[in-house]
Amino acid sequence: MAVEVIMPQMGESIFEGTITKWLKKPGDAIERDEPLFEISTDKVDAEIPSPAAGVLKEIRVEEGKTVPIQTVVALIESPGAQAAAAKPAATRAPEAAAKPAAPARVQAPPPQPAQKPAERPAPAPPPIPSPERPAREAEASEEETETLASDGRRIRTSPLVRRLARENKIDLGSIRGTGAGGRISKKDVLDAISAGQRPGAPPSQPAAPSEAPAAEVAPVHTVLETALPRERIYFGRYEVQPMSVMRQRIAEHMVLSKRVSPHVYSIDEADMTRIAHVRQAARAEFEQKHQIKLTFMPFFVRACADALRDFPMVNASVEGTNVVVHGEINIGIAVALDWGLIVPVLKHAEEKNFLGLQRGINDLAERARAKKLKPEDVQESTFSITNPGTFGGLMGLPIINQPNVAILGIGAIQKRPVVIDDAIAIRSMVYLTLSYDHRVVDGAMAHQFMRRVKERLETWAEDVI
Repeated sequence: MAVEVIMPQMGESIFEGTITKWLKKPGDAIERDEPLFEISTDKVDAEIPSPAAGVLKEIRVEEGKTVPIQTVVALIESPGAQAAAAKPAATRAPEAAAKPAAPARVQAPPPQPAQKPAERPAPAPPPIPSPERPAREAEASEEETETLASDGRRIRTSPLVRRLARENKIDLGSIRGTGAGGRISKKDVLDAISAGQRPGAPPSQPAAPSEAPAAEVAPVHTVLETALPRERIYFGRYEVQPMSVMRQRIAEHMVLSKRVSPHVYSIDEADMTRIAHVRQAARAEFEQKHQIKLTFMPFFVRACADALRDFPMVNASVEGTNVVVHGEINIGIAVALDWGLIVPVLKHAEEKNFLGLQRGINDLAERARAKKLKPEDVQESTFSITNPGTFGGLMGLPIINQPNVAILGIGAIQKRPVVIDDAIAIRSMVYLTLSYDHRVVDGAMAHQFMRRVKERLETWAEDVI
């Protein structure tokens, strides 16, 4: 029996996904829960396991294609599925048993309960079956509410879409939605912003096809415009390398952050000599006792969490003319990947002891590199940290990770000569840079925050074992 593999919903606010790589080809044998393909969404990249054991019969959606959730992307010929389906069929009424069997639809992850044979339509179901549509609309309603367009029409949109439209003075009634059921997606609003659309303006017309070399990947959002005409870019000898889906998302988020938040930067340096000695002395025992590596990152996370408690406006977000001051401290920690960058979130950092911080940091980094993160692992950050020093960078000026109002950049920890009590000493020093949103955070507050972080690092007294 053929088991349908469908595009899973990786979060309540996610309605589509892009298949970035098939890990099996038609004719290959596959075990249940063995990785079958990789997807990329607005939130996270992930490996999707096979919902059944058998042989990959057909691939219906090629790499690089973006499709709505619940779309059938492949078929698996699974003898076990036929046997499993036969048991409930035997207990049905005679008229139900007479209906021809349809391919079993299975979603992974999370696994969905199998429907009873009598409830399946006789022909092969379309990509989005009607029995499942109300359930998805019910889920979406938790994230979406109705808003009125300028012409009085009611439009269902997410809070993010409404915020983007409001901040950029875009009339949602003038935008044609391309999402599921005609909903207006974030991409639709970004396209309107890029086209310079304003209230009352007609919907932007699609741009003429470019003569640039095409590639079988999802198109780059038009918000990522180029600074020069294309004839000044394509010259001489060149090779066109299309952006991956993740790179497109990174580019989109960075451009949006620079447009929304007026960035200001503060730079300081901290003496890490005490912490370097503490780490060196405790490293062997810590790693033997807890079976995890002891890094510098939990020291910085602890210092930031303590400083954020003292300066809660740095632990905030902006929504229109409102400042949302968060009660919990959720620190996003940038993780460099071979194929891009992602910022998983260490939730409730203020409640964790030192061991809990190190375990959480290691767990997020490992799952990010293994493509095992869930959408909730990259959401609800209140502050972010990036560490270019890992790659030898002396310092960096990072872009704010929305919806945060600040991000800390950590440079390389290096031994340098410094003046202490009119004497030159060799100390382990690090440059710290704070990028902050001047709509909320002023220079005085930023430097006070940085001074608190510096004091916490230089006077470290917490036991790490």
